[in-house]
Amino acid sequence: MTVIIEKVLQWREIARVAEGEDLDLSPAAWARVEQAREIVEALVENGTRAYGITTGVGALSDTVVDRSAQSQLSRNIVLSHACGIGPLLEAREVRAVIAAQIANFAHGHSGVRPQIIRCLIRFLEADCIPDVPSKGSAGYLTHNAHTALVLIGEGSARVKGVRMSGCDALAALGLEPLVLAAKEGLSLVNGTACATGLSCVALARAERLLDWADAVAAVTLEAAGCQMPAFAAEVLALRPSAGIAKVGEGLRRRLSGSGIIAAAAGRRTQDALSLRSVPHAHGAAWDVFVETGRIVDQELASVTDNPAVAGTPGEPLVWSEAHAVAPALGQAADSLGVAIAQLAAISERRIDRLVNPLVSGLPAFLATDAGSHSGFMIAQYTAAALVNDSRRLAAPAATDGGMTSGLQEDFLSHPTAAANKLLAILDNAEHVLAIELMAGVQAQDFHPAADAADGTRTIRDLVRARVARYEDDRPLYLDMQALRDLIKGEDAPPA
Repeated sequence: MTVIIEKVLQWREIARVAEGEDLDLSPAAWARVEQAREIVEALVENGTRAYGITTGVGALSDTVVDRSAQSQLSRNIVLSHACGIGPLLEAREVRAVIAAQIANFAHGHSGVRPQIIRCLIRFLEADCIPDVPSKGSAGYLTHNAHTALVLIGEGSARVKGVRMSGCDALAALGLEPLVLAAKEGLSLVNGTACATGLSCVALARAERLLDWADAVAAVTLEAAGCQMPAFAAEVLALRPSAGIAKVGEGLRRRLSGSGIIAAAAGRRTQDALSLRSVPHAHGAAWDVFVETGRIVDQELASVTDNPAVAGTPGEPLVWSEAHAVAPALGQAADSLGVAIAQLAAISERRIDRLVNPLVSGLPAFLATDAGSHSGFMIAQYTAAALVNDSRRLAAPAATDGGMTSGLQEDFLSHPTAAANKLLAILDNAEHVLAIELMAGVQAQDFHPAADAADGTRTIRDLVRARVARYEDDRPLYLDMQALRDLIKGEDAPPA
């Protein structure tokens, strides 16, 4: 399928492009792009002083660049801004960044030629993934510059998985290196496409993770013989929250008819908080997820190029502004990172409730022969280590600050760093939940299978189709990876 940009895109559409769908503009969007380009050409013709068009950039914004050098300025901006380092972004992350950049151009206030956008669209169609290092951005610029390198025949890319030079990648697509015109170099490195695209990927992963977290918690709650009255609708309604209500309804549905829970009714006055507060911790994460999605959609609806052009070719306007700065986006990614880190933390605590013989009422560490077998003793260590790593990562990027470009850019909001941290926290959380799912199903194996609720039995069957009961007979990391792949995959958990 092809996602079509009419006016604005939403994060779910960017996520679809990230996973392989094509992207194109509607006739109205192409018309906006063409008019914006005509406005830029009018500004050049008139000799209007405009940032990055007829002047240098950053601290060189007062240095006038004559008309003969404007194309060279665009090329030089791309070359000098390609300063990324570190591991390369995943293919879907690069696709999301490109899609977000095209969406920004489609607002009709950037002024790049349609040819630029058509080449980027061709990258998506042909599975041409520029090599984009993940580190080096204080907000934007470096990630986008590495994509732009390939447009001009520099840098490198993977075409259908085969790495080659930027020039060879263009040739494989039947394209020639572009000679950039006035403003195009700045527009190609500018804007919040990087942080926005990465945030769209993170939101898609977070939604799957949250769905699975609710399902995994239900398995654990049943195996632990939880006290269900704490999850009654009228009880949870005392704390109004769409997320709490959603999680509570899911728990009641999945655990309906459980003989294990019926047998445990009244065994304790109340459960430990890691069990009793599942709706609250998971519900809070769901609420933050929804708000983060709203802010990312707001970013996609925004013009994030500087300068922005407007008016008509006869009466061109150009505005220097700060729309490429994205404090709200960075704060949102930070917030979702905190929520996911806390979700993993409560998951690790539930793992301990299952494996700890002091509180579980189950064989020590869920081992089939406690003593000669260690069971999931060290898997809980791994979960604890990952949770601690996420705790460090959850420190906000938005407050880091910093000064660049000779004090011209003396405020930084770090949305790209926040998005990268969020993706790393998601990696950790997926592994922690995989360990909990593995332990929860093993714990269920110590109960009669017929006593399980239908809603948890389907999850148990799904797991056992991938990993067998653990008897210290194989390296445990293989089971953990298999279940992480299940959680990270495209399929939602059984309802």
